[in-house]
Amino acid sequence: MLGLVCVFTGCEDNTTSSHEATLTPDSVRMHDDPATLDFYKTRVQPVFRQDCYRCHAGYKHEGEFSMQTRAKMMKGGKHGLAVVPGDATKSLLIKGVRRVGGDVKPMPPPPRQPLPEADIAVIERWVKAGAIMPESATGK
Repeated sequence: MLGLVCVFTGCEDNTTSSHEATLTPDSVRMHDDPATLDFYKTRVQPVFRQDCYRCHAGYKHEGEFSMQTRAKMMKGGKHGLAVVPGDATKSLLIKGVRRVGGDVKPMPPPPRQPLPEADIAVIERWVKAGAIMPESATGK
């Protein structure tokens, strides 16, 4: 039960380990095409699940940004388009996780640690390749 409480209240620790570090070299090679649904499910979604869904899925949608469906993710939030398929430089999601400043809030917000560079690179490759994902967060 404590695990469920922590998911919704944010009592997990502040360290962020790279999802990429948990993959074997064979797994990385098998799921290396960012223009596939498989890449999203095995490489991108685990990062989102670990570091983003807490504030941008379920009942909570900080900044009016929801990651629950492809349509909501592409729509973005109160600050504009979060994901511009094919153009990472215009995607607020990339600017946020890269913590580039300006009017884009750093994601995840401090005091949480920034995403590891390997995970950011995976998300960026996914956006550049067209941000292929299922219509819903459950994959249906």
